[in-house]
Amino acid sequence: MEIKSSKSLINEALREIKTISPSEALQLSKENKCNLIDIRDGLELEREGRVENSHHVSRGLLEFSIHPESPYVQNENLDLNKELVLFCAAGGRSALAAKTLKEMGFKKVSHIDGGFNLMKNSGFKIV
Repeated sequence: MEIKSSKSLINEALREIKTISPSEALQLSKENKCNLIDIRDGLELEREGRVENSHHVSRGLLEFSIHPESPYVQNENLDLNKELVLFCAAGGRSALAAKTLKEMGFKKVSHIDGGFNLMKNSGFKIV
């Protein structure tokens, strides 16, 4: 049995998903055409701050929280007709998460190359 490395899983995901730059994500956000979804864990948000107007859904709860019937989607007013733009610290977790959402049936899903580490220097307001 061959065990795949996280690097090979990420590379597979990157071949299947849409990757956008922080500047493309910023434009989509300014035009109100996406939901920015931060999948970092709570400690990362406390330590480094969060992107203004982003939704926080930790990676561990993503599949449960982003389902159209979930209380999170209904209470947070996520518009699932808009693109779901995922980000983490550097881009690995968000690539894997975007692939999972595609497998769930979501069509408009992307992830931000470089994640929060690049976003904080790309015009996003950090709160």
